[in-house]
Amino acid sequence: MTNDKVVPRFFELVNDRDLSKLEALLMEESEFYFPKTKPLLGKNQITRFFKILFHRFPKLEFKIERTIIQETKAAVHWSNRGMNRRKESYENEGVTILEMEEGRIKFISDFFKDTGKF
Repeated sequence: MTNDKVVPRFFELVNDRDLSKLEALLMEESEFYFPKTKPLLGKNQITRFFKILFHRFPKLEFKIERTIIQETKAAVHWSNRGMNRRKESYENEGVTILEMEEGRIKFISDFFKDTGKF
């Protein structure tokens, strides 16, 4: 898969909550840096993180606003909205930095505006 296809595919799988395909898109040694958490190292930890996120936010959808891709690196400006387990509305906006290798993701780092709800 080419890098310009990996980026939208990642967000599509997150929106679809497809953990098995999301895990397949990650490299074994992938790293994920998420605000207020320790680094998540390896695709198993990253997949577990998304499972917890989906539990905390039964409804959460990302929309890609703009993307910049340079060779193996991408910056994705996104917005999201949804609802937590208590049925409270949630929305946010941020940037995800991705680094890809051989059609898979090896590095993810999230930056977003409102970290108060995490």
